[in-house]
Amino acid sequence: MRVALVNPAWDYGNSIYFGCREPHLPLELGYARALLEEAGHAVLLLDAHLCGSTNADCADAVAAFAPDMTVVATAPTYLFWRCAPPELRVPRAFLDALAGRGGRTVAVGPHGSATPRPTLEKLGCDVVVRGECEEIVLALAQADALAAVPSIAYRAQDTADRVQGEVVVTGGPHAGRFVDLPALRWPEAWVARHHHHHHRFDRSPDGPGAEVEASRGCPYTCSFCAKIHFRDAYRRRDLAPVLAEIDGLIAQGVTYLYFIDEIFLPQKPLLEALATRDVRFGIQTRIDLWKPEMLDLLGAAGCVSIEAGVESLTEAGRAALDKKCRATTDELADRLIHARRTVPFVQANLIKVAGDDPALVAAWRERLRAHGVWANDPVPLYPYPSSPDYRTLWGEPDDQAWERAHAHYLGQFEGFSDIQAERPLPLAELEAGCGCG
Repeated sequence: MRVALVNPAWDYGNSIYFGCREPHLPLELGYARALLEEAGHAVLLLDAHLCGSTNADCADAVAAFAPDMTVVATAPTYLFWRCAPPELRVPRAFLDALAGRGGRTVAVGPHGSATPRPTLEKLGCDVVVRGECEEIVLALAQADALAAVPSIAYRAQDTADRVQGEVVVTGGPHAGRFVDLPALRWPEAWVARHHHHHHRFDRSPDGPGAEVEASRGCPYTCSFCAKIHFRDAYRRRDLAPVLAEIDGLIAQGVTYLYFIDEIFLPQKPLLEALATRDVRFGIQTRIDLWKPEMLDLLGAAGCVSIEAGVESLTEAGRAALDKKCRATTDELADRLIHARRTVPFVQANLIKVAGDDPALVAAWRERLRAHGVWANDPVPLYPYPSSPDYRTLWGEPDDQAWERAHAHYLGQFEGFSDIQAERPLPLAELEAGCGCG
C-alpha cells in the first residue's frame, strides 16, 4: 500500500493553545513510517509546519504521490497531545485542500481518541484512530476490512446489520508496545531547518535541535493531566534504539535534544550514556522523584533545562490535584535549588489552585528566583476531555465535550497564559471558517 503521513501547516490565531508554537519533529508519524516501511509499504512523510509549506502545497504533494491512504495529525507532534489546540480547523483545512485525492483519509490525535464521532464529523475523514497511533496505522494499511482493525471509528456502509453512515467504534484507545520502537531517522533538510531548542533558555541555539522519546506515559494520575485516552500507562523504551536515534541526530549536527516524555524519571544507564555524548538536552519531570545525587548526574549528563511540575504550594492543594507528592513545599524548593547548581535553567510549574494564598505564591517565587530558579505566575488550565478534571466536572466525555470544556475555560478566566496574546475565541467560531461544526 502507498501511505501518506501529514503534519499540516499549523495556525494558532485566537486559539487557547498554550503549547510551544515552533515546529517540532512529528514523532508519531515518524514511528508510523518506520513500521510501515518495515512491512514493505511505500510511505510519503510530509511536515508542512516544519518545512514552511502551505496546506495546499502539501495536499498537491500528497496527490502526486497517489496514496491509497492519507493520515493527518490533529495535534502538532506527540509532545503536545496533552495540550493540543481544541479546534480542528487546521487538519480540516488540509483535508479540504486534498479534496478526495488521498485515498482513504485517517485522522490521528487526541481529538478522535477522546471523542471519535464529532471528530469524524468535523473533519469529514473516513477513519479516526483512538489512542497511540503508530501500530493502528500499520494495521489499517494491512487490514482487508475496517471492522477488523481495533481502536478506530468509521462510518458504516449499508449492510444487513449496519445503517449507512452509522459511526462504528471498534474499541477503546490503543496503547502501543512502545518499548521496542526502532530508532527514527529524519531527512537532513528537516534537521537543518529545526532551529528551535525547545524550552532552552541558557543560550541561543548553536546548531539544530530535535525531539526524542525515552519513555511514554506516566504512573501518576494528576487531575489536570490530559492523558487518559492516550499515552497513559508508563513504559520505558529499550535503551539501544534510543541511543541509536540520538547518535544519528548528533551525526546530523544536532546539538540539543528535548525528551518529550510525560515524566522523565531517573534512569542511570541513560544518563551515563548521555554523559559520554556531546549533546545538551531538556526534560519535564517531577522534582520530588529525584534524589540529590541523581540530580547531579542529570546535570553532568548534559541537562540544561528542567521543567518541573509543582502546581500548588500547599500540601492540600497538591492533594486536591491528586499529585501524590510526599515532599513538603520546602523540600520541593530545596530540590529545585539543588538542581540549579548543575542545570542552567530550572523551572517550577505552577497552576491556579483555589486556596493558594497569592502572598505565599509571591514569596515562594521570590525565594526561588534568588537562587536562580524560575517559577511562573500561576496559570489556569484547560479541562481537556482526556483529563480527570473533565470527569469531575461533567462525567465521561460526550460529543459536546470539547465545546463544553472550551466554554467553561473562556467563562472562568479573564487572563490566560503569556503566549496567548490574542483573546481566545469560542470553539464554534474557530472551527466555522473551514466548515467544521
